[in-house]
Amino acid sequence: MLELVQLNGFERRNALALSGGEAQRIAIAQALVVEPELLLLDEPTANLDPRNISIIEEVLSQVNREKGTTIIMTTHNISQAENLAHKVAVLNEGRIEAIGTFQEVFGKPVEPIKSFARLENVFHGFSRITAEGTSIIDIGEGLQIEAAFKKSGNIVLYVPPEDIILSTHPILSSARNTFEGIITQISDMGHIVKLKVKVGANKNFTVQITKRSFNEMKLNIGSKVHIAFKASSVQTD
Repeated sequence: MLELVQLNGFERRNALALSGGEAQRIAIAQALVVEPELLLLDEPTANLDPRNISIIEEVLSQVNREKGTTIIMTTHNISQAENLAHKVAVLNEGRIEAIGTFQEVFGKPVEPIKSFARLENVFHGFSRITAEGTSIIDIGEGLQIEAAFKKSGNIVLYVPPEDIILSTHPILSSARNTFEGIITQISDMGHIVKLKVKVGANKNFTVQITKRSFNEMKLNIGSKVHIAFKASSVQTD
């Protein structure tokens, strides 16, 4: 199982020395070692880096495909649901809003599904195409968001909360979108914490981080933070 999750040679590694992604992969290996018929996963890739996300997604696909293990998992990542799931169910406050294949549910979603899928980080703005083949969207208050798609005119865009990186220091990365803001709201959801970050005079971004990261950064209402997300994370209709 360690080989499956690409952690060969970790047999004697101190568990406390593992990174968050390594610890998550170990947890999945522990669950799989007894060869279960059913695997229940609660947001197994939340707040992990792209490499660990890719490894975990491949492990789940392989186990489902080769061993016939049924997997039921929760995720806020709609793209992940599209790539992995044979069937999806949209849950809203404990109620199933829709169930079926991804295309059946999201191909032509009814209004409740639209609202649920894009409840947070929805911005209206005017988009122009750049010479690099990306788009710059002016969302008002002097704020601009760069997106990987090419669209011009008035649009509505969406940024998944789980795709936004948060730090107490300026973020040095390849992400095209970086902003400084202040935490105005904290929602404790168990092992996940959702933060509302006000950027500029009145633009709010919802960011999702782990409880561990929240505690390590010692965040609170009023904390100054930096957020960043890639142009490829920006979605539109």
